[in-house]
Amino acid sequence: MRKIDVIIKRADSKPYHTAISDSLKNLQTIVGGYIETVGLFSNMIIICNEEGLIRGLPYNCNICGVDFYGDIIFVGVKGDEFDDIPCTFQQFKELFPGLFDMEVHAYKVLSEFYDDDAVNWGGNP
Repeated sequence: MRKIDVIIKRADSKPYHTAISDSLKNLQTIVGGYIETVGLFSNMIIICNEEGLIRGLPYNCNICGVDFYGDIIFVGVKGDEFDDIPCTFQQFKELFPGLFDMEVHAYKVLSEFYDDDAVNWGGNP
């Protein structure tokens, strides 16, 4: 068990950089259940709760057309092992600027409860 640098995005907040233990138990604790990995790049993945949607976890974000529910972890990969995230926090912000815009998050959460035609969103996404 070792520490790796990651970026965590909680469902109700902006991403932050931290170091965590790479143990399976710790990763499951962070995402709140069984883990699933979703590839982003050859050296970066997202770790999420594989049952986030069906367990009713709160909406987090959409990345590359995939909706994530519950807390997620951005982590690097080297071979078959989790590794330090392969970018600086500033580079991450440039890669995923929408994750830092909580207004977009609020729109997505509200749009799940209301018919878009019934609400004037004032030009939101």
